[in-house]
Amino acid sequence: MPLVEPKSHVMKIVPYIAGEAKIPGFDSPVKLSSNESPLGASPAAIRAYADQAGKLELYPDGAAVELRQVLAQAHGLNIEQVVCGTGSEQLIDCVCRAYVSPGDEVIFTEYAFVCYLISTMAAGGVPVRVPEKNLTADVDAILDRVSPRTKVVFLANPNNPTGTWIPRAELHRLRRDLPEHVLLVVDAAYAEYCDQDEYSFGEELVEAEDGNTVVLHTFSKIFGLASLRVGWARAPREVAMALHRVRGVFNVSTAGQVAAIAALSDTAHTRAARDHNDKWLPWLDGQLRELGLDVTPSIGNFLLMHFDEAAKCQSADAFLRGRGLILRPVANYGLPRSLRLSVGLDEDNRAVVSALAEWLDSNR
Repeated sequence: MPLVEPKSHVMKIVPYIAGEAKIPGFDSPVKLSSNESPLGASPAAIRAYADQAGKLELYPDGAAVELRQVLAQAHGLNIEQVVCGTGSEQLIDCVCRAYVSPGDEVIFTEYAFVCYLISTMAAGGVPVRVPEKNLTADVDAILDRVSPRTKVVFLANPNNPTGTWIPRAELHRLRRDLPEHVLLVVDAAYAEYCDQDEYSFGEELVEAEDGNTVVLHTFSKIFGLASLRVGWARAPREVAMALHRVRGVFNVSTAGQVAAIAALSDTAHTRAARDHNDKWLPWLDGQLRELGLDVTPSIGNFLLMHFDEAAKCQSADAFLRGRGLILRPVANYGLPRSLRLSVGLDEDNRAVVSALAEWLDSNR
């Protein structure tokens, strides 16, 4: 008997490749490939997580009521506007499941987070990649590609893997000039690192009369809870109701919910993570430029560095791995000459710069 065939568009999806975490010959390599918080999770979150060890037989609260209440109170929202998911990744998928039918178009930028493409194709939608300008989202280019078939626009602000962003005025212009039938989804995974005067992730757009804007957040980055997979969306009530209908019934674990609540309460730890990034992101940027590398300015917790040739990028990556340092090649994003470097601990940041200097000296 032949195997049942999956939908044809599903088999066209290229599976996601996560940042590597292991190198043969190294027991504890330095992982700077996934934009994780170098300070780890809050001690309060770790204690809350540990307290659940004796209750693993119990189902979680499927509606994540307490977590949603805490989020709503912290951000001036109604609980009905908050939807929780297993990381913002699941919420990206929920948006496509709820709003994208086969043949509908979904717009995202040229070097956007690859999960937008995966979720679009899984729903049978038509992905529309829009060229960027200087590795930055181009609002005019996005608007030019909108058609009657467009249902969703995904915009990461700041973007991963580039670290680039568009200012508040441009974000507002995008929403203003999008048709009413298009849902704008702003992915704000790195928003907690951003303090530029002109930066906005669009919270005010969610409250606007015309609605049709969703903002996605995650506990995986500055809060250091990546392994627990907790994300949330702020959305107009009608959109939130739709997302609730397609999310997993018990999607966020109890451990994830209580750890996220505790992480939110530990503002000192979050501030420390922000301060660490504020110190080391510009240091790394400056050091890499002094070495003669081309670096894209970033407001996240990572930098994208560029080499003259793809072969040189691969050589540098292999050299770093030989010293136990794992960065993220981004050829799968269409950037074969680039490596993404997450901000690490003090000694890790210095080790990367030192190793790159050594590689450059040996390749002059």
